[in-house]
Amino acid sequence: MIFFRRSLKALAIVVAAVAVAGVVLLAARPQPIESTVLGAAWECTQTAFILTSCAPRAQQAIPAVETLRKEAARQTKG
Repeated sequence: MIFFRRSLKALAIVVAAVAVAGVVLLAARPQPIESTVLGAAWECTQTAFILTSCAPRAQQAIPAVETLRKEAARQTKG
């Protein structure tokens, strides 16, 4: 009986530790946030509700197919 109680206690401790680790990992994941001060040109993330970092947004790349169509249209006009 004593062994059974100890193993249940150990199992409860392991389950609690895993739950706490899961909460910490979810809270530590960077979350995108809006920055009204910096504007739309900046992308900000917040980690663990404490650390906020911002970087300029990467410019959208123009797909190659669209670029080729525009060049073909220019050549036929000119």
